[in-house]
Amino acid sequence: MHMTTRPIFIFLILLVFGAPVRAADQPDSHSLAIRAARLFDGRSGKLIQNAVILVDGDRIRDVGSGIPIPEGTRIIDLGASTLLPGFIDSHTHLTGQASEDWLQGTLDSLRRGVPEKAVRSTDYARKTLMAGFTTVRDVGSEEFIDVGLRNAINARAVPGPLMLVAAGSLGSRGGHCDWTGFPYETFGKEPGIAEGIASGADQFRDAVRFLVKYGADVIKVCATGGVLSLSDEVDTPQLIQEEMDALVDEAHRLRKTTAAHAHGAEGAKVAIRAGIDSIEHGSFLDREAFRMMKERGTYLVPTLMASEYTGGGHAPQNYPPEIAEKAHAAAQAHSNAFRLALKMGVKIAFGTDSGVSPHGLNAEEFALMVDRGMDPAQALLSATSVAAELLGLEEDLGTLEAGKRANIIAVPADPVSDIRVTEKVHFVMKDGIVVRNGVSELP
Repeated sequence: MHMTTRPIFIFLILLVFGAPVRAADQPDSHSLAIRAARLFDGRSGKLIQNAVILVDGDRIRDVGSGIPIPEGTRIIDLGASTLLPGFIDSHTHLTGQASEDWLQGTLDSLRRGVPEKAVRSTDYARKTLMAGFTTVRDVGSEEFIDVGLRNAINARAVPGPLMLVAAGSLGSRGGHCDWTGFPYETFGKEPGIAEGIASGADQFRDAVRFLVKYGADVIKVCATGGVLSLSDEVDTPQLIQEEMDALVDEAHRLRKTTAAHAHGAEGAKVAIRAGIDSIEHGSFLDREAFRMMKERGTYLVPTLMASEYTGGGHAPQNYPPEIAEKAHAAAQAHSNAFRLALKMGVKIAFGTDSGVSPHGLNAEEFALMVDRGMDPAQALLSATSVAAELLGLEEDLGTLEAGKRANIIAVPADPVSDIRVTEKVHFVMKDGIVVRNGVSELP
């Protein structure tokens, strides 16, 4: 099938196989009031008691403590719960999911065609939404499946979070975004710009334009080696400064934000100097890199769950030796780097790398952040107002305020006292539509 027909084909697959939104799920034309014991507004970092949110259509009309509820308003009373803005995950991969058996997972990925991967992605999107994540930045897919999934969700053909998508990942030949560790003849022709592999400033500009042409909202680049690739070193720089400068400049010229996969400090510094918007992972970043990020306002998206599910307590035991060694080293360094970034006051936005970890478990990241020294309220802000600012969505999302989109979730107790209640979301509203209401409605 020709490249340009694939996004349309995937969209049609999602329309056929996705669960349609019922008419009863459309926003109520009348006002709705949500009442709960307390509210975390996503801005102040403090709890508001005796919380009430008034919703009109897909927008919040008013928020406050004990505010009057107009007569005739439909009321959802969530009792002892805490209301929060819908969570934002700044680093997901909704179009795939790693297997506990690396070899079997690799074989499955090669055997599954685009239609099957597209259908599976709708389940991953639903699980993510039901876990309370109403917005995600999806930073790497194949065959434009993420573009089709985003479009189907926007059309309400399938349930899922609001998605900002990368459409693919850019990188250097032989780097983390390339297929490495296999003989030349394994995959046929050598990849090029259409597959995200470029060389030189002009090619990287063209590669950015290619992704934007086919639907990218954000440009993601592999600035260093990675953990789950076979033959590149995890912390080595993979683009020279001129290449990164051109990539970031072109993306920003086209009004797209940028994200750099970067485990190593030197590769991260190349991206930071170029004006990258966020550094993803940051496992081996040093004091100088974090100083540069602090000065320039560069965000860190730490993805602690990625380390936990590759080199930590949830990691498979059967990685190839070259991957297992890198995963262990990155996991050992990652926690210390996070603590240093926190100490130095770097802006930290919530992100999980879900897809490496199972979809729907995104909230496990909160406890990992708190265990490494982040205040619970600060962790909650990282997934609400801070993440919204990184994604450029702060005018619409990230806080519970009048005029914002009605993306509202609830947990059964106080998350500032016990951050793990974020793993027990039981109410989800997206754009004024209640998509989950009750602890029995499990993902």
